[in-house]
Amino acid sequence: MSKPCIIVTGASKGIGAAIAQELDQRGFPVVGLSRSGISAAGDSRTCNMTDESAVRETIVAIGKDRGITGLVNNAGLYIGSPIAELSSETYDQVMDLNAKAVMIASREAYPFLKVAGGGKIINIGSFFDKMGVPHNLPYCASKAAVAAMTRCMAVEWSVDNIKVIDVAPGYIETDLNRDYLSREKVKQWLAGRIPTGSAGLPADVARLVAALFVEDIPFLTGETIYVDGGQGMNH
Repeated sequence: MSKPCIIVTGASKGIGAAIAQELDQRGFPVVGLSRSGISAAGDSRTCNMTDESAVRETIVAIGKDRGITGLVNNAGLYIGSPIAELSSETYDQVMDLNAKAVMIASREAYPFLKVAGGGKIINIGSFFDKMGVPHNLPYCASKAAVAAMTRCMAVEWSVDNIKVIDVAPGYIETDLNRDYLSREKVKQWLAGRIPTGSAGLPADVARLVAALFVEDIPFLTGETIYVDGGQGMNH
């Protein structure tokens, strides 16, 4: 059997790709999951994270073949909508990937982490988990759920030496939002709102996630760590 791996969901682009690359560069065996079957680094598997059967089959196969020492629940979706026009279908679509898939993937990885003697689950949340943001009810609700699940998993699975941490980014520049964030009006607004002066980069999140795997900090679990340039606390 190969060395136990860290599974990264949504590993084909954006923050997930940066996490997979950072972990790979630091010597961690990585298996990236994505709809396309493409991973920025390491091994790759095709998996629709909203298909419960597919998630179960994929994680079990990886666990039996390689063993699992870590899981990064990164796959996510954003759909904006005024609440008065928000459909149940849109709400469910966001919650299914951003929250429900986190629970399913963690549940399926748990037995393999336990057999390995412990490990880490890093959930990628958002600083929107504590904010009231217009047109963002499903996204905010899903990320608040991620923080809550992180606390529950941490408390229940500590006996198995499994640490669970929520990494919550602020505005991060990716291929999906680069054009928007490059608008002069948006840049000026961010400069006034983010104490560090601008949006972050996927590498900021990736380095934090990798550091949490590198460092053995037995007393750290269940926490949400914000990486938002201080925006969430700025008044």
